[in-house]
Amino acid sequence: MVDQPSVDRTADDMVAEADTGARNPSIAWQAKLIFGTCIVWSLFQLYIASRVPGMVAQATGMNIFANIVAQARYVHLAFAIALATMAFPLTPSAPKDRIPWYDWALMLLGISACLYLVVFRFEIADRPGLWTTTDITMSAIGMLVLMVAVYRSLGLPLVIIASAFIAFAFFGGYSEWARNITNYGGASLSKALGHYWMQTEGVFGVALGVSTTMIFLFVLFGALLDRAGGGNWFIKVAIALLGALRGGPAKASVLSSMLTGMISGSSIANTVTTGTFTIPLMKRIGFPAEKAGAVEVASSTNGQLTPPVMGAAAFLMVEYVNIPYIDVVKHAFLPAVISYIALLYIVHLESLKMGLKGLDKPGRKIGVLMILILFLSGFIFLGVLAFAMVGLRALLDPVMGESVYASVAIVAVLYVLLLKIAAGLPEIPEDNDADGAPTAPRLTPTLISGLYFAIPIFILVWNLMVRTEGLERLSPALSAFWATIFMIIIALTHRPIKAMFRGHDVGLEARAGWADFVAGLVLGARNMIGIGVATGAAGIIVGTISLTGAHQVIGQVIEVISGGNLIILLILVAILSLILGMGLPTTANYIVVSSLMAPVIVSVGAQAGLIVPLIAVHMFVFYFGILADDTPPVGLAAYAAAAISRGDPIKTGIQGFAYDIRTALLPFLFIFNTDLLLIDVGLFKAVFIFFVALLAMLLFAAATQGYFIAKSRKWESAALLLIAFMLFRPGFFLDQVSEKYETATGPAALELMADVPQGQDVRITVQGPDFDTFEVRPVTIVLPSAGAETLSAQGLATFEEDGVLKLEEPFGGPDLIAPVSGQEFDYYADDPVVVTSVQVERDRLPKELFFIPALLLLAGVVMIQRPRATQPAF
Repeated sequence: MVDQPSVDRTADDMVAEADTGARNPSIAWQAKLIFGTCIVWSLFQLYIASRVPGMVAQATGMNIFANIVAQARYVHLAFAIALATMAFPLTPSAPKDRIPWYDWALMLLGISACLYLVVFRFEIADRPGLWTTTDITMSAIGMLVLMVAVYRSLGLPLVIIASAFIAFAFFGGYSEWARNITNYGGASLSKALGHYWMQTEGVFGVALGVSTTMIFLFVLFGALLDRAGGGNWFIKVAIALLGALRGGPAKASVLSSMLTGMISGSSIANTVTTGTFTIPLMKRIGFPAEKAGAVEVASSTNGQLTPPVMGAAAFLMVEYVNIPYIDVVKHAFLPAVISYIALLYIVHLESLKMGLKGLDKPGRKIGVLMILILFLSGFIFLGVLAFAMVGLRALLDPVMGESVYASVAIVAVLYVLLLKIAAGLPEIPEDNDADGAPTAPRLTPTLISGLYFAIPIFILVWNLMVRTEGLERLSPALSAFWATIFMIIIALTHRPIKAMFRGHDVGLEARAGWADFVAGLVLGARNMIGIGVATGAAGIIVGTISLTGAHQVIGQVIEVISGGNLIILLILVAILSLILGMGLPTTANYIVVSSLMAPVIVSVGAQAGLIVPLIAVHMFVFYFGILADDTPPVGLAAYAAAAISRGDPIKTGIQGFAYDIRTALLPFLFIFNTDLLLIDVGLFKAVFIFFVALLAMLLFAAATQGYFIAKSRKWESAALLLIAFMLFRPGFFLDQVSEKYETATGPAALELMADVPQGQDVRITVQGPDFDTFEVRPVTIVLPSAGAETLSAQGLATFEEDGVLKLEEPFGGPDLIAPVSGQEFDYYADDPVVVTSVQVERDRLPKELFFIPALLLLAGVVMIQRPRATQPAF
């Protein structure tokens, strides 16, 4: 799939080759060209994200400024291809100290193919679908150069996947089996290339549009924050808070990776950013090289699952699942938090097993109980942050009103005040003395000295989440824009203002701040190269599916192999998501697995009676796609960690995946228990679910580590697994003693629906001949009850014949009935489409009753293990 990285390379080399480009030209003008292109790209993205183009167009009457925004995705890809060609050598043996002639040719061809769509946009709009020879030629050139750019910046995996889908578009019609499934007869060269390049169904589709309008800004925000010193502040705060505990550097690695991962778009860069500091510390207190690297890998890959950015995939979910961004954050929050706390517990158990201590720390040490309170309070605070912000906004209304100037004034005063306080404290050091005894800094001065870095994050969350009368939430793009603008202000001013308060050389620090700002612009653009070309190439996969229905072939294969068994189906999807995600950046990873695997769970699961919200399906495949970053043999994050720890990369990846088993468990749980995603859950129940799920995950971690209060016997580990399952899925045991649904068939189904209270869900199973294959298959849909009119309220009409409830072909109607539309079933075949059953959930005992035997069993395990404990728990 890809060339396996050598552990002899440095971690910085790994990031350069995987994320930012390994070429560093020695020819001055070539180096300056790459440098300048990165700056121009970042400034262009800030320009189109602002309201300036529209204001200029309105003031001057020149529509060209507004058109720049409309055509931005073409320019965005042109920048990405240009930088991929200049910054990444084509082959390992290609020159890294200069840009060869063939790269200049490829770059010019790629830019021309992209800008062709801008220059001739009006002519192209006048002949939609009637592509000329020039159109097809430019499309072919663009596709070829894009695939080369993907290969040089990301390796072979995405190239192979995209090429397979292109081949299916051209030759899939020759397969009778595929043709019967998809009803696709093949595409001509003109039709396929036009579909991929000349319109917004392929390369320039939703994924690249999201990359242009949102992802770039968040990546730039993270780059500026890191270059200004925010990343180092996150690490030092984590060390100050947790470093003195048993195995403290490993716990700090988990916390700092979570903090940086929330705003990072790359698990590899996250691994190196925090791992460069934490992995050596872990080794120095006694962690083996492979385990030290594995802790960092598990922490960094989980950072891609953590809101608000989720490796920039959160914004793609908004488009693909069609729900508000704030809902994506809400659904992703609880699993991410539980997973991270469980990883902290795993690190603690490893430290207990190895008898490790923490770092020395000057001053008063914080007790474990206080840290636990702070930790949980922090997560609870994040969970209710939106409500607190609304209250704060209401308090400030008399002062601020709707004036943005008052808001800016308040933020400016707060910023200067925090800088004044920070100036009276020592500067946060970049690193500890590698030769001296490792120590943990004091928490209070460390936290306060960089607290102003939290202001742009607060601005981001405020704009995304606050909503009061007369004040709507901003879009993710505009929220990121304003947060980035303030981050630019911090990068430029925090050094000279602190120097002024300290009486130091202001000019020297101002130049250093300018250097940080420019370096952030360059780093943000270089971090976006792989994402830019990856979202374009991933659009090929999405375009192929819209052109051919290729996902139906994969669904058919998985359906046959699983035999309709839900667990086997989910395991197969999980394995394929792991394979498809290998070697891909987070955004491309999500696009690929969601485009191919999510429809399989939805369609095949519906046939087997599994109905889950679409966000749960997308979260399922996303989790397993991300876990590919630490899965051998490709796991690039594991190689990056091994380059720092000097350990074996394969062993590091295997150990990292072992730590991530708890993360792999979560998707299966929230497929069957959507409470974990806070779907239709109130605040108090959400807090209850959090603590129960957290306890279950900690017990699962203890079982897999073979250590709880003392070293566990096999039967004790099995008991802990059973307890964890009872806490996670109490409904499973309730289903064994009480039927979940009351079922009716034929005319009795109508009578059952008539008695269901308004709004309660009704499960309806429909069976009929498939529109494409003519094979009789079932599908289950869920409709809100409208009494006797439940079916007719959704546009469904039935009639009774020979004791069977037959369904007439629906025309139009809501998305709820799409699975039984005339495009899914053949209503004019010999076999009729019938309603085979209706199910209504029974009134039963609360499933939470099964928590009682689980907790009693846990108490028994605790009592048995306590006499065997050989050391304190903390």
